[in-house]
Amino acid sequence: MRSIKKLVIIFAALGVFFAQQPSYAAFNFKFPKFFKSKKEKKIEQTNSENSQTQENEAYEEEIVPQEQNSTDTPAVDVQAKSTEGSVDAVYISQVEIFGNNIIETSFIKDQLSSKEGYIYDRKNISADLNKLYKTGYFTQNIRAVPLRADDGGIRLRIIVEENPPIKGFTVEGNNVVATKDIMNILSQYEGQPQNILNINSAIEQIQEMYSIKGYILARVVSVQDDPDGVVNILVDEGVINDVIVEGNYKTRDFIVKRNILLQPGTVYNENIMRDDILRLMGTQAFKDVKRDIEMDPTTGRYDVTISLDEQRTGKISLGVGVDSTSGFFGSVGFSENNFRGLGQKLSINFMAGTGILMNDSSIINRPNLQAELGFIEPHFKSENQSLGFRAFVRNFGSYQVPLAIEKRYGADITLTRKFKAFKNLSGSISFGGESVDLEEGDEWKARGVFASKGIDYSQRAQQLDGGIYAKITPALVYDTRDTVVNTRRGLLARISLEESIGFGADSFGKLYGMLKKFVPVGKKSTFVLAARAGGKIHGDMPEFAAYALGGPYTIRGFNISEVGTGNGFMMGTAEFRTPIPFMDRLTTNTFLNNVRLAAFMDAGTIFGDSLTNKLYDRPGYAITAGVGLRVFIPGLGPINLDYAIPFTNTGGKDRSNGFFTFGMGEMY
Repeated sequence: MRSIKKLVIIFAALGVFFAQQPSYAAFNFKFPKFFKSKKEKKIEQTNSENSQTQENEAYEEEIVPQEQNSTDTPAVDVQAKSTEGSVDAVYISQVEIFGNNIIETSFIKDQLSSKEGYIYDRKNISADLNKLYKTGYFTQNIRAVPLRADDGGIRLRIIVEENPPIKGFTVEGNNVVATKDIMNILSQYEGQPQNILNINSAIEQIQEMYSIKGYILARVVSVQDDPDGVVNILVDEGVINDVIVEGNYKTRDFIVKRNILLQPGTVYNENIMRDDILRLMGTQAFKDVKRDIEMDPTTGRYDVTISLDEQRTGKISLGVGVDSTSGFFGSVGFSENNFRGLGQKLSINFMAGTGILMNDSSIINRPNLQAELGFIEPHFKSENQSLGFRAFVRNFGSYQVPLAIEKRYGADITLTRKFKAFKNLSGSISFGGESVDLEEGDEWKARGVFASKGIDYSQRAQQLDGGIYAKITPALVYDTRDTVVNTRRGLLARISLEESIGFGADSFGKLYGMLKKFVPVGKKSTFVLAARAGGKIHGDMPEFAAYALGGPYTIRGFNISEVGTGNGFMMGTAEFRTPIPFMDRLTTNTFLNNVRLAAFMDAGTIFGDSLTNKLYDRPGYAITAGVGLRVFIPGLGPINLDYAIPFTNTGGKDRSNGFFTFGMGEMY
């Protein structure tokens, strides 16, 4: 009994002691029970689990994305205090990503600046969440939950919610661009979460694809997504409402509009419009052509206005010049490039020359007289078809038949058509008639030449064969040149068949082909490779129709026909052209900037040795090299002055000092 009283007193004293100590009151100390009921055990277990859970919960509330300009400050910063009261940084021990199904975890982590081992910073994490949202793959329900890690650091849990995935695309409104071409751009995003950034990028690519093809008005006007995950794309390609022509006072409206391939109801194409403008300028009826585009608010389509600045198209020309085949010449002519306001071209030209310059003893010195009437209907029955008529009279010292006078007169009609299916290909067929008369120019000199070679003069009649011929000449031309003035790139090819049906003379046929390639070198220079060949395909071809090599339009460094004449030939040329160095820096004069320096090499051979070659010891083949000057004259084309030195046998003539040739027009 006495011992029991002592225990009660001891426990009472302890109770009073603990009640007076506030630091221990937090423990809510209770007398232990030696036995617990099942209910008490369950409650204790639950409390223990809750205590453990609370220990691993976030230090603070969840972090969610903030507006870029938000001035909100974090509610609590997780920091640890040292024993001295200073603040120590807390580090991120682990980064966990939850909620992503399609987007790779590695991609999400790459967007975060808060990485394992970095200091935990609430502002940085909020900025990371904003960055994740701006990738476009996620909804606004992005949050970060900081959890206690076992090592005392932070286990950062990033919880995302992906946008619904794209199940497919539909495209409407496209006619000039195939759906499959558009789908090639869109299909890469199929199966991914909807992303406005990717959709905008795809829209830009679609519009760029249209623009490259010339459809500069095309726009994606609507993007809508269905509940089933399909994204619907609507395209407005830019349909023309009307084509308006203004500024033409002489030229009739239908003449202008037939040169414009863009029509109401079609999709506007800048490339076609550019070709239309070039075609209108090519009529030489206008000084300037401009276009303006404006949307019609009532229809949503576009009005295209063509503004024209007409010029005087009737011209009287007087000129003098020099040419290897005509010598010094004078010319007078009249041309009308917009005849009757119908875009037709009419020309009449007369020329009188002194005769072939730089000729040898085989060509008689006689004035060259020519007259020609020409007419062109540029749109004959169709916008891509033209009809031309030509009548001519010529009287000159023949450079095909030695010491003969050649007189020709005739006419022809040529129908030319561009093939729509092949942009750069055109075909033509010419029907005509020609009378060729050759007469003796210097009989005594001719007899002396025949006698010196031991050839009977009776064969002279064979050289002077002429006659009346009906001609049919079909041809094909393939042209991809960027411009006809100082061409820098492209290809020009031509093949033609000339069938001559003789009346009182032998019929014959010839085949001719030409190929010319322009390759740009540097910013302004050009390398030109050219080849051409021709030959008789049937009949007896008279000498006036023979192929000839030598002179400004074939192998330079020789006189006209001096390399030889025959039933066939082939030759090639390599030429480098460049502007005069620094000329564009010294002056802006167009004429001077169109001048080109050239270095070249020519080589060719004649097939089928002719009587003329035997009489004048013509070599029949040649290789030459030289330098030249190209001067472009508006309305006339290039004037070529070349100096070349032959590398081969020249038929007994001394050409060691080289030889000048000059001519007008593009060689070949």
